[in-house]
Amino acid sequence: MLLTSLVSDRLSPATLPAYTRPVPRIILESVPPDQGIYIPKIVSKPLKKGFGFKFGIFAGIHGDEEAGILATQQLIRWASEKPEELGDFELHFFPVCNPTGRNLGTRHNQSDLDLNREFWYGSLEPEVMYLESELRRERYDGIISLHSDTDSDGCYGFVSGALLSEQLLKPALEAADAHLPRNSEHLIDGFLAKDGIIKEGYLGILSAPPEQEVKPLEIVFETPGLAPMHRQVAATVDAVKAILARYRLLQAYAPNI
Repeated sequence: MLLTSLVSDRLSPATLPAYTRPVPRIILESVPPDQGIYIPKIVSKPLKKGFGFKFGIFAGIHGDEEAGILATQQLIRWASEKPEELGDFELHFFPVCNPTGRNLGTRHNQSDLDLNREFWYGSLEPEVMYLESELRRERYDGIISLHSDTDSDGCYGFVSGALLSEQLLKPALEAADAHLPRNSEHLIDGFLAKDGIIKEGYLGILSAPPEQEVKPLEIVFETPGLAPMHRQVAATVDAVKAILARYRLLQAYAPNI
């Protein structure tokens, strides 16, 4: 069984400036409690109650990929300090999806498994079971997974799910160009690619439930893992912001496309 504990930081409304939402809720999930594995979940609610595009942002599924974790921390701060910039989004941040791997400094978890090959195959790994339960329960409009690749010289990404996914990865890579080069190879990570975009992918990666009827957009954003960390973080933060901005724009023109 999964045990959920909720930690809320509260401020008096009188102390909050205009347009400031409450501090994002921090939810610590135990997976399960006797294993001592805690996956944090931070929820940033939209400014208008009951309205918002729901996105899940996942990082640290590989324990040795620190850039996505640090970028997610910056995005959480942004959601708290600049709510007017994303008032129509409900963002669910999962900054450390593989806490034992991060503690060990390894790609795999404590069971020596690559968690990003375990999804939707009946895995008994507690991290995967918890994340699958969240993906099923929340039914996200968009799923963004953050990674870094030490074999790549530039940024790139995978797209799947909704047709909009490719249209959102393009501006994300353009935004990242300000910090890091793009991987323009025709073959990246064993897959055919064009302008840093791959339309195939590995089996078993973190993704929407197979039975979800309305497919969300799904984007995996990768930075070059040997690049300076601060550049990887900046590229990732700007890429995620670009995805959200373009999604809002496209929804304004063609809702539910």
